[in-house]
Amino acid sequence: MQDLFKNLLGEQLGPFGPLILIGTLGAILILVTLPVLLKKRRNPMDRLKEEQKAQQDNAVKPARLRTKEQKGAKLEKYSAFLEPQDEEEYSAAQLKMIQAGYRSKNAVRLFHFSQFALGLLALAGGLVFALLKSQNEDMTPKSLVLTVLLPACIGYMLPKYWVTRRVETRKEEITNGFPDALDLMLVCVEAGQSLDQAIIRVAKEIRAGFPSLADEFEIVSYEIKAGKDKTVVLKDMAERCGVTDVGSFVTVLIQSQQFGTSIADALRVYATEMRDKRVMRAEETANKLPTKMTLATMMLTVPPLLIILIGPSVYDIYILLGNF
Repeated sequence: MQDLFKNLLGEQLGPFGPLILIGTLGAILILVTLPVLLKKRRNPMDRLKEEQKAQQDNAVKPARLRTKEQKGAKLEKYSAFLEPQDEEEYSAAQLKMIQAGYRSKNAVRLFHFSQFALGLLALAGGLVFALLKSQNEDMTPKSLVLTVLLPACIGYMLPKYWVTRRVETRKEEITNGFPDALDLMLVCVEAGQSLDQAIIRVAKEIRAGFPSLADEFEIVSYEIKAGKDKTVVLKDMAERCGVTDVGSFVTVLIQSQQFGTSIADALRVYATEMRDKRVMRAEETANKLPTKMTLATMMLTVPPLLIILIGPSVYDIYILLGNF
């Protein structure tokens, strides 16, 4: 039987057939027993150590996150150079950055750093361009100065222009979304919610269309929850927005709270005024269009009309003069 088994293996697998069969069976047995050997019961002490390590990591994680969020922390040693030293100037610059939507602690520092960095980069680019241009053609001192200094001035003023545009865009967004927010707030107050709950609900509902206004209402709700005086919170909101309508709304709420009148009635009257004011702004924009289109109409309509009316006469006069 053993000889027959060896002969069969020899015919199929060659002279090393028995060794190949034994090796294959050994590998199969190892693969079968390996999961059983690796499946050990966890030591309770190891699990306790892992839980303690996870708790320590969670305790350290907020501090790491706080340090990560401070993007301008590396510029701390240059704060005397990058930030206004006068308190009023610093407050004005910080308020402008907040109105632009940049609420970081280091926003003013990053703004001035971006001004100097872009100015220097543009200056270096203008200098390189002037050197390359001077190799091909002679440049006058005036053109050389303009080529070098003009990009530097543009690079230095570009962040200021960007922040100014951001402020205007954000104010326009708040102005456009404020009547809808007042209508929604009036509905919430008339439904039985308090002013604080109405502000939270309005912040959630208008975020899709007007995120800047939603952020302001959300900040108001957080400050009220933190225990800050409501009058101070509302005045800070009006200062952050920089919009006249929001300032008037804050005044109405403060007077309603001081005199004990109904907030719903005050919101109803003011919401109606805001809707009428929005319609008036739309009509004003529509009435400005004819004046703005006058120049374009004159440039695009009058020359072709003159060519059609006077062109044949001019051609006839030219022919007559040619005959003489």
